[in-house]
Amino acid sequence: MKVAALFSGGKDSIFAIYIAQQYGWDITHLISIFPQNKDSWMYHSVNIHLTKTLSTALNIPLISKETKGEKEEELTSLKDILSTLDIDGVISGAIASEYQRTRIEQVCHDLKIKSFTPLWHKDQSLLLQDMIKSGFIIKIVGIFADGFDENWLGKTIDTETFEQLQKIKRSKAINIAGEGGEYETLVVDGPLFQKQLILKETKKEWKRDHGKFIVTKTALKEKE
Repeated sequence: MKVAALFSGGKDSIFAIYIAQQYGWDITHLISIFPQNKDSWMYHSVNIHLTKTLSTALNIPLISKETKGEKEEELTSLKDILSTLDIDGVISGAIASEYQRTRIEQVCHDLKIKSFTPLWHKDQSLLLQDMIKSGFIIKIVGIFADGFDENWLGKTIDTETFEQLQKIKRSKAINIAGEGGEYETLVVDGPLFQKQLILKETKKEWKRDHGKFIVTKTALKEKE
């Protein structure tokens, strides 16, 4: 099975790739859509510029395209890329978003290829624990919900952080995996990585109740 993977550098897209590789599938390409206005109806956007470096770290070729962030244009951009590839299907990290899943399925239907969502409707708490146990190093790079403050920006999701997320889930009714847009992530290392992503220069952008952790300079480190 030859598949391409929608790729943002976040935990869900990378874990979907990880699961697909466990199936024995060949991930031929990563696909990233860059919204020009920094916001997107369909795609994760915080630190999306790092997908080029992450593709090197994962040793999987990247195909990218800019979009204005308009609903239909985003789908057209994805369709344009997929139409050039010799693949059987596309994998994505959708967990519960019907908006994202149905639109990807429509593009795939038009191109007569399959849409695969390995994380679809998985228990979000168990899914996040599986990511941690598998050895992925996940950084929180965007905060957009009540219950979080600026101190969460740049934090690594580990066992201790998971317990803190559980508390916020109980008090604020968030999706613990951030599927409701509560937070966004960046994966810097893990079992798929041929090289580790080192964050050399970063900055926090905080505006009263939401913020972003922007990575401005990186390096790749050989793994032992």
